[in-house]
Order: sequence, then C-alpha cells, then structure tokens
Amino acid sequence: MESPRIADAQRGIRHVFIRDMTLSAQIGVTASEKRAPQRVRVNIDLAVEDDGARPLSRERVGQDRLARVVDYEPIAAAVRRIVAEGHVGLVETLAERIAEACLADHRVIAARVRVEKLEIFADVAAVGVEIERRRA
Repeated sequence: MESPRIADAQRGIRHVFIRDMTLSAQIGVTASEKRAPQRVRVNIDLAVEDDGARPLSRERVGQDRLARVVDYEPIAAAVRRIVAEGHVGLVETLAERIAEACLADHRVIAARVRVEKLEIFADVAAVGVEIERRRA
C-alpha cells in the first residue's frame, strides 16, 4: 500500500522520507523471538515545515540552504540507535520510539512510521504496524 502524499506547497509542508531501512532487531514477545534477532524493515515519512514553498525571488530559487532542511542522516542514525538499545516486545513500541525521535526536530510537524517484521510467516512478506504522530 502506497503512503498518501504529504508534501503540500500551499500549507508549506515538505515530505522527507526514509525507505526500506532493514535492520536486525531484538523484538517480539514469543519465546522463539526472544532467543534470536530478526529482520525488521522501517519506513518513515515526515511532514516538515517548508519555508521554500513560499514564493521566492528569482535569485533565491535553487539555492542550497542546509539550515532550512531536515537532514535524514540523524534520523537514520536515531533509528539504528533505538534498535540497538535492546529487546523490544512490540513493533508498536518500536514505532512509537522512532516517531518520538523524529518529532524531536522542531521542524517536523508529523511523523508516519511503519515497522515490519520480515520473517514471521513463510507465506507472508511482512507483518507490522504503521502509526502517525503529530506535534501537539
């Protein structure tokens, strides 16, 4: 299922995303899941304040202004750190922790996080959860 577009120039929102990040995680509530790590896939969609969506003068169009963007490298590093912190029982808990880390940047308006376990059923590609959290 494709995520709906969240970029919106009229509302001044940019869409920043991380796709198909695959990690080895200690996750699950069953005895077999507690014994060995399993692969999870993480997808993140961020709605970010976009001051570039407002009309720009001709000389400012296309200028690199790093200070006005959310860098996806710290987001990816945060996901790796959260997963490395140790065993988590539920994919919902892992998704909440990731969303919280994403919202730590004041420019992030909303975070949609999908966490999928990839090795649960032989006849199923993935099981998991998708959440969306918004800044209060």
